[in-house]
This record gives sequence, C-alpha cells and structure tokens, in this order.
Amino acid sequence: MPSYTVTVATGSQWFAGTDDYVYLSLEGTAGCSERHLLDKPFYNDFERGAVDSYDVNVEEDLGEIQLIKIEKRKYWYHDDWYLKYITVKTPLGDYLDFPCYRWITDEKEIVLRDGRAKLSRDDKTQILKQHRRKELEDRQKMYRWKEWHPGFPLSIDAHCHSELPRDIQFDNEKGVDFILNYSKAMENLYINRFMHMFQSSWSDFADFEKIFVRISNTISEYVMQHWKEDFMFGYQFLNGCNPVLIRKCTEIPKKLPVTTAMVECSLERNLTLEEEVKQGNIFIVDYELLDGVDANKTDPCTIQYLAAPICLLYKNLENKILPIAIQLGQKPGPGNPIFLPSDATYDWLLAKIWVRSSDFHIHQTVTHLLRTHLVSEVFSIAMFRQLPAVHPLFKLLVPHMRFTIAINTKAREQLICECGLFDKANATGGGGHVQMVQKAMKDLTYSSLCFPEEIKAKGMDSQKDIPYYYYRDDGIKVWEAIKSFAEDVIGIYYESDEVVCEDAELQAFVKDIYVYGMRGVKASGFPKMIKTREKLAEYLTVVIFTTSAQHAAVNFGQYDWCSWIPNAPPTMRCPPPTEKGTVTIEQIVESLPDRGRSCWHLGAVWALSQFQDNELFLGMYPDEHFVEKPVKEAMAKFRKNLDEIVSAITERNKNKKLPYYYLSPDRIPNSVAV
Repeated sequence: MPSYTVTVATGSQWFAGTDDYVYLSLEGTAGCSERHLLDKPFYNDFERGAVDSYDVNVEEDLGEIQLIKIEKRKYWYHDDWYLKYITVKTPLGDYLDFPCYRWITDEKEIVLRDGRAKLSRDDKTQILKQHRRKELEDRQKMYRWKEWHPGFPLSIDAHCHSELPRDIQFDNEKGVDFILNYSKAMENLYINRFMHMFQSSWSDFADFEKIFVRISNTISEYVMQHWKEDFMFGYQFLNGCNPVLIRKCTEIPKKLPVTTAMVECSLERNLTLEEEVKQGNIFIVDYELLDGVDANKTDPCTIQYLAAPICLLYKNLENKILPIAIQLGQKPGPGNPIFLPSDATYDWLLAKIWVRSSDFHIHQTVTHLLRTHLVSEVFSIAMFRQLPAVHPLFKLLVPHMRFTIAINTKAREQLICECGLFDKANATGGGGHVQMVQKAMKDLTYSSLCFPEEIKAKGMDSQKDIPYYYYRDDGIKVWEAIKSFAEDVIGIYYESDEVVCEDAELQAFVKDIYVYGMRGVKASGFPKMIKTREKLAEYLTVVIFTTSAQHAAVNFGQYDWCSWIPNAPPTMRCPPPTEKGTVTIEQIVESLPDRGRSCWHLGAVWALSQFQDNELFLGMYPDEHFVEKPVKEAMAKFRKNLDEIVSAITERNKNKKLPYYYLSPDRIPNSVAV
C-alpha cells in the first residue's frame, strides 16, 4: 500500500490555527485518493507557525501528483486558518511543494497545484487546464472593478475593508485604522492638548516648536533650523519628499513675464536670463494643476485658500538650485506680482511659503495618492483577475501587491472620503483633492512611470549638469536592478518573443490595466498588449518600481520634510498677497495653519512615515511562491545587486547633514502598504 508523507505549514498570522475538521485528498495522473482526515477539534494541530506531518496511505499508486485538495469543515464556529504550504513526499522519495499562502475561511474546498511555475501552454492535461480556468473565474467574481469617482482609475468593488476577500485584508485591521493611528501619533508626539484648538493661531514661528518633536540627527530638525534659506527651498525640489516636479526650463513661459533686469542680482555668470536658459541653468516648477481647484469649505469658521504658483530656479556656480522668481497665480497682471529674492524679507518668505504649501498639495494628492497608491491598486486588481497562482508573473508580482488594495480601501473608508480625516487639515479637502486627481489623470502616462524616461523628459538626466539629484541617481540604480531581475525571470519562462505574444493570460492582465485601470484612454500610452520580452521586462519593472521604490521615495520622507509646519503648510488661512511691501510677520503667522490643523497635520505625516510591523523590504521574499532553482538564483543575484546599492548610498551619506536614504533598498518596502 503506497504511503505519502504530507507536511503542512501554518502561518504565524494573527488568527492562524484551526479547531475544525480538516480533510486532504491527492489527485494524480493515475487517480484520486480518498478524503483523509488530518485534524479534528482539540487535536491542537495547525497552531500558529506550526509544521505538522501526516502519513497518507492509498490503495494504489496515484502516478504524478497534480493537485491537492484541502477541505475545512467547521466544528462550532468558523475558525480562520492561514495555510502557508504543503509538502508531499512520494513513495519514491521525491518531494513536491504546494504553495498556498492563503486564508481558509469557510467550508469550500481549496485546490492547490505544485509550486512549479507554468504558462498556460505548459498545461497538457484537462485536469490542470480546468483548474487554471476555474481559479480565474472564481477570482474575477471576487475582484471586481468599480468607479469610486468619475475620471479616477478604477478601484476594487468594496465599500469597506471587511468586504474585501480575506486573502488581501490586513492581518490586524487595527494596525491600519487611520483614526486610531492619527490619534496615537498625536498622543506619542505629546500634542493632544492642541488638537482641538481650531481657529486658534500661533503667536510666531518659534511658537510652532511647541508641537515640534526633536529626534536626534534627523532631517526634520535641520529643516526647522534652515527652512527660511533659499538653498533649503531649492534643495527640496531635488531631494525632498516631492522630487518629481522640477524640470529644466527651455523657454520662459509668456505667463511668467520675468526679465533679466528683475533677476540679474541672482545670476552669477554675467549672462542674460535668456542666455542662462540656453546654457541649461534655469529650472521651473509650475503648479498649474491647482488653478481653479476649490479650497476646503467644510469649516465655516475658517476660510481656506489655494494658489497655483510658478517658480523659477537657478543653478549657481556652486551647483546649488536657488529660487529667483515666484508668481503666485497663473495669469500675469498688476494683482499678481512676481516676487524676487531682492524684495522685502517677508514678501519673499511668504511667496516661498505659498509655493511650499502648493507643493504639499500636489505631493499628497498627485505624486503620492494617484501615482503610487491608485496606480498600484490597478496593477493588483488586474493581477488577481487575470493571472492564476501558477503563472510565473503572478509569483513574481504578488509580493509587490501585499496589502495595497487593503490600504487604499481603508483610505477611501476613513481618509479621503467625504467628511474624512483629509478634510480636517488640508486646503484641498472637501472635494478639492478629487478635482486634482481628475485633472492629473491626463498626465498619468505609461512613459511617465518609466523612471529613466521621465527623468530624461524633464531634462534632469545629466549627472554632470545637476550633480546633487540623489533621487535620480539612486532611482536609476534601483530601476536597473529591478529590470535585470525581471529579465532573468522572463528568460527562464519565455524562450522567445513568440511565447510572450501567445501568453493569453499575460495579455489579459495588460489589457485589464489599460481598459479598466487607465479607462481605455489611448493618450495614456499604456500598451494594450505586449509583443516582446524586452517590452515585458520594462512593463514588469514599471509595476515593481512603482509599487516599491517610487512609493518609498515619496512617502517615507513626509515627517522629515513636513513636520516643521511653515515648511509644508497643509492649508493657508489668508489669500495670496496681491502687492509687494505690505507683508508682515503677523500676516504670515495668521496665514499659516491654526493650532488644531497643525496638530492633525503633524499626526498624519508621522503616521504615514512609519514602516509597518514586520515590513518586507525590496528583495525579501519569505513566501516561497517560486520553487525552481534558477529563479532562486535570480533572487539571490537581485539581493546582491540591491546590497551593493545600499552600500554605495551608505558611503555617500557619511557625514552628510542632509543624507538621502529614501531609495536605499533596505528602506524600500516591497509594496504600497501604508
């Protein structure tokens, strides 16, 4: 009588473990085994983190094992069980791994294939073809597209976190409760006493220190000390938490009628402004997207304001990027003066504060929310809908989709919804953020998500001309490491471009992203299909880079750069100045957020900057979806490349007053999960 040894590994997740009846059956090329009882109530098997083994005797040899069926029947109540994997030792002594990494929550039968990655063309038996087809049919019923707001990328069809499929929910929902986390953050920062003081202004800049938390050797304290200085203002466009807007200016726009005479005291090369432009020394940041966006009206006691500035910057002889002209509106005219470094101190300072506030709004809503969170959710939903678990690209991508749909659903439930937390402190709350996403969709293109291409398109690619752009330098290295890894995996499973073209599941994945995620907009440049291995490598790099590195670059610096409120005001309570020579320190403080909004803002940027418990960083793949040796070798090579990048960044940052570490792979989580 042939005997199989079955080893079952239970996860260490919060509710893992079962006191139900658990049955297993094996299905091979020569037949099926009967149901075998592995566990029943009070056996105390399948405890969290446990690995349990069982002998399964069968009447006849089953041939090559193709499927394992696991069935859980409740005893008194449903008991969630997280199954990591099952290993089967055959009568011939061979070992077969069956990855699962799923929650078993009800009385349905779960069917697992062995861990070898297979394209649909590799499945020869009807059993495997049918299993593959049914898995996708079931998933497409669970993972449905839905429009949250007109003009947005489509998202998951779920009103709240608890409605999501169990496999993509957070292990502990309290860990990502925004209301709880913001309240805890304010408690940890000792600012509870201020949090309800809406409409109550601070006295002066120093007064903001009452809520500022000094953490030894952090960027935030350096920002507090130097935020008024032009070099700090300019540096943030390169290496702050929104380093994506600056571009080389190739022509002074007509809507910004700045002349050489206005800025000549800032120019150091004895050239005209036009000559400086031609030499590549002038840069521009334009906040046109904010023009016409409605400011927050949810609090009738506080009128809030937005502006759409244009900022001109200059690379001086020390290669520092400094502001030389700021216009706070898009239409030039007498009521929209161009502010200059040569103006009165408070005129120039308030103009820079308005730019920093506008930058904060674009960062939060476009750079962060739209271009990492919402885009990553599109990738996630399409993956679950169109790629079965046995597909090599599912195995490659699934670690980079961990908790993304869950965090976005939670955000729609508590944070960016009507009357949500976002409305409390942000001038773009109350619907302005929705308008911004709708407007920004026209610039959400495939090429803009290709990191090197986007850097080049902005004229920011030359290390020689712009030597201190660490976001670019580190980002290129991480992009290349991810792309090399993707190429290695593709080379294992796709021996030719023809195989890529014929992979119907891959093409369905790409089409889902284009049709539903990007709403079928041809101008987005998202491909409808992929025809070559080279293009597939680029596409996978876009997906992995966006969900890991790009999110890390624009998320985890929020406390560093935004905790000193005057450097990143989430709202302004007075309109932009319409003439020069009238601004006072009192007017600036009255314009800045009140005590209550300052505290909500500080709690938010603190909470959003924290890593998750048990965070998995780039290159860490503890769940063994892949079992083949060549892929494991590719993973090892990937980790080696990432380690070299970490070492180079660590060496560069030594003794720097402003270290840049957001794109160091040991600080890049695998997925958008916060």
